[in-house]
Amino acid sequence: MTKPTIVLVHGAWADASSWNAVAAQLRGHGFTVLAPPNALRGVEADAAYLSSFLAQRTSGPVVLAGHSYGGVVISNAAGNGGDVRALVYVNAFIPAEGESIFGILGGSGSALDVPDPTTVLDVVGYPGAPEGDAEAFLKPDTVFRYFAQDLPEADGWNVVTGQRPITLSANAAPTTTAAWRTLPSWAVVGTEDLVIPAATQRSLADRAGSKIFDVAASHVSLVSQPQASVEAILAAAAHVGD
Repeated sequence: MTKPTIVLVHGAWADASSWNAVAAQLRGHGFTVLAPPNALRGVEADAAYLSSFLAQRTSGPVVLAGHSYGGVVISNAAGNGGDVRALVYVNAFIPAEGESIFGILGGSGSALDVPDPTTVLDVVGYPGAPEGDAEAFLKPDTVFRYFAQDLPEADGWNVVTGQRPITLSANAAPTTTAAWRTLPSWAVVGTEDLVIPAATQRSLADRAGSKIFDVAASHVSLVSQPQASVEAILAAAAHVGD
């Protein structure tokens, strides 16, 4: 049996190192693991980059996993590059066509869905930005209270220090392709997630027909409790190998 390649896509306010603990365990199971950069600039551009990466950097079957905004990217990219056979969503958005992050979070009870976003985010301009666009960083207090509340303090400060911002336009852009409609999927639901509330995660996963793994963890369950992500990815890989 040919083992699938595992491709891990990070979300906002993170980079590929957020998958380090998960990737190490998967390599221990004999898998080739890749964790490409996610530019966090916009759904269309980020999905196009991932599709190109899959086409050029993988051969054979692929299990594609995404955390948070990475779920949007994999949903839009999976059918356009590489031989993607299964999707895994980790504390992730699982959008349908026409849905955006802002739309999904609106009224969800998310700690980021507030009347004045500048109470939880630092919003700044960036070179070459389209008119009206900006980058959003998490305030330190937001990291410790809502984003990564179950990490040790030192690890929380690493998040604050090294976070990669996401553009407002990436949060507002609609999904054009929902790959979960034609591919089997698995979902890790963080029951203590304050960014994408567990009820929202579960509703999206149920709609997609995903097999759900619950974990009592924050939005960054892949860091604080990586075993849940590993188990979901191994289940997806086993399905691909059947």
